[in-house]
Amino acid sequence: MNWPKLPARAAYLALRNAQKRNALSLEVLRDLRAQLHKHNTSPVDGKLRILPPFKAEILDKLEAASKDGDAAARQEYGWLLDASTWQKEREGLPNVIVLRGAGPVFSAGHDLGELRRLPYEEVKETFALCAEVMSLIRRSPAPVIGMIQGLATAAGCQLALTTDLPVACASTQFRLPGASLGLPCTSPSTAVARKLGNAFTYRMLAMAQPVRADELPGGAVEIVADSSEALEERIAQMVEQLAANTAGQPQALGKWAYWTQVGMNGSESAGDGYEDAVSWTGRVMALHARSADAREGMNSFFEKRKPSWQT
Repeated sequence: MNWPKLPARAAYLALRNAQKRNALSLEVLRDLRAQLHKHNTSPVDGKLRILPPFKAEILDKLEAASKDGDAAARQEYGWLLDASTWQKEREGLPNVIVLRGAGPVFSAGHDLGELRRLPYEEVKETFALCAEVMSLIRRSPAPVIGMIQGLATAAGCQLALTTDLPVACASTQFRLPGASLGLPCTSPSTAVARKLGNAFTYRMLAMAQPVRADELPGGAVEIVADSSEALEERIAQMVEQLAANTAGQPQALGKWAYWTQVGMNGSESAGDGYEDAVSWTGRVMALHARSADAREGMNSFFEKRKPSWQT
């Protein structure tokens, strides 16, 4: 794959199945999982370091980990809070990941020919592994940019819209075609609904018709002009911003906090969840402010200089 060389602290997550339109076969899903593990495995102890589950109560443990008295919490979460621990645990690991594939199609979804042949247990494994890969992307400490070209259909549409920052040319098509085959895309619709909204996603699910990237609602996908050059240029700009101009540890904690507060629905204080979320995120900001990179960022602002990030 003759792709542009990425700068330091950036890495590719490659779809390696161009001859089958980057279909998500068992082999491809296993390969994606292996790559995601490689990008997030600590060189210190060989353990996978991904973001905690998006549950508000975990903030209690993060706050405990930031104090000297709770060794257990610090052992589990210190890498996400302390710059020196981050440097050790993520030495050589990327601060930004670019998901892309070769060929004219981003991903045609599951390999239907393979699904027809596989025994039931391996069909279950395929869908379970697909869910695991999506979760690894969502919980990757390094933001994942999705470079979406040509067509993203079924589980390929799920994969595209699971990335943190999907980018596509205006005419790129997104589709949930399963209903036309008697197999509605219920699993892919989970990611799509969270990016595009329930009503729009159900229309895609029921009608099974393609939608152009520039027809998707809410700015869920960043749109560039219809040329591979424009797409490459925008991806390079985003990689540079995240790899060189943004600190890794605050970015990771910010990603976890953002998606956690999005899920707050007012179960604690009723209403729409805003009061719960704004109170909770205030605690996160106070935790953020303790970090070395936050102090460096504030100091550099007042000293009118470019920050020198530790992570």
